[in-house]
Amino acid sequence: MGGLAVSVPSSVRSAKRTRMSPEARRDQFIGLGLTMVGDRPLEQVTIDAIAEAAGVSRALLFHYFESKQDFHVAIARAQATEMLACTEPDPSLGDPLLMLSGSMSAFVDYVSDNRTAYTAFMRGSSSADAAMREIFDDTRAAMAARVLAHAPELGIAVTPVVEVTVYGWISFVEETTISWLTDPVITREQLLALITAALPALASAVPATPT
Repeated sequence: MGGLAVSVPSSVRSAKRTRMSPEARRDQFIGLGLTMVGDRPLEQVTIDAIAEAAGVSRALLFHYFESKQDFHVAIARAQATEMLACTEPDPSLGDPLLMLSGSMSAFVDYVSDNRTAYTAFMRGSSSADAAMREIFDDTRAAMAARVLAHAPELGIAVTPVVEVTVYGWISFVEETTISWLTDPVITREQLLALITAALPALASAVPATPT
């Protein structure tokens, strides 16, 4: 259960063992996990490293999480929630295209800042886990709902075909961003222009619904 031995950042190591409510203690463990995935794949965030950073026994973590995998799922869900919060469209921009561009800019920045964790999250061994897949699906559904909510403002009627198109666009954004992180052959501005322009281009190519 301990997994690979990894070094713990000094900022994480400084966490003190204090009396906490169950909710606060659980949040502490997840917060430490989120800090660690900033520089390593989720699979390398071990129970031993978290216990050391929190100043508790590894047995205490299993009081809050059924298994290492259960803990990893909690970290992944917290990270997905964090990403959605960071990429929330800004309604004060007014123009839905500007809102889309701003949201995509925040997405690229978030993924760039968390590239190791994000790439592993999307393509690592854990991505085949049913619980992880549920997080992927929930996150994509939330992103799709945002886009579809503003589709009428772009003159796009929300139909089943458009919904499928939006989900396909989200997959395109994810894969294109990962490819850019792996081999940045274009600039960040070119990447943003590409993924932002792709959505209205795809939507406009949707065939009319037969009458």
